[in-house]
Amino acid sequence: MQFTTEQRLDDGVLAREFTLGEIPGTLWTPGSAPAPLVLMAHNNGLPKADPRLVARARYTAGRGYAVATIDAAGCGDRPRSAADEQARADLRRAMRAGEPVDEMLESLVGPLVENAVPEWQTTLDALLELPEIDGRVGYSGGWTALGIRLAVVEPRIAAAGFFAGGYVPRAQREEAPLVTIPLLFLLQWDDEGNPRQRALDLFDAFGSKEKTLHANLGGHTGTPWFELEDGCRFLDRHLK
Repeated sequence: MQFTTEQRLDDGVLAREFTLGEIPGTLWTPGSAPAPLVLMAHNNGLPKADPRLVARARYTAGRGYAVATIDAAGCGDRPRSAADEQARADLRRAMRAGEPVDEMLESLVGPLVENAVPEWQTTLDALLELPEIDGRVGYSGGWTALGIRLAVVEPRIAAAGFFAGGYVPRAQREEAPLVTIPLLFLLQWDDEGNPRQRALDLFDAFGSKEKTLHANLGGHTGTPWFELEDGCRFLDRHLK
């Protein structure tokens, strides 16, 4: 792991860009160390520089956590193939036209998840070697499909917060009963791109004995800011 930039922010959080082979990432650490680690992934591979992700990461780091995020293959700063670009263009066209898109999302998101999981595990291996991280690990992110897969295959993750705002492929919906760690599940009740019943069915399918559903009125980007605070309290219970 090679750190390429370093910036001390106004709130005392240290933000560092890094590369790990072909994987670009960002690590935010609080003023106090060592700290528990939170892996934070945005919805279906959107870039690590997305303003909403950065705001969540800075807030969480300010609450005493190390927060890491990476760009998935074909996302953010990483090159996209012609096939990737065409698939995304076809998806945007179909969505504008109001056509069914589940099968298109299945073929797009499924491979993203499969490719992202080993990269996140490689990143986790490297991060846990840093002295500023104490070894306790959680997941918090809008990319629920990735979080489900990681929760199933990665025993180092002790708790997870998911956002029911992105497409979850059938493979991950089938894996939901295998997720047994404590969960906090956020749902926007009027999310135009996420069928409510599908999200409720997913919550019901999780095998966790401790799982909490927070549902708020509003569309996809209308999650109330106080959910960040509640999310950190959830992490506090399981990582501190």
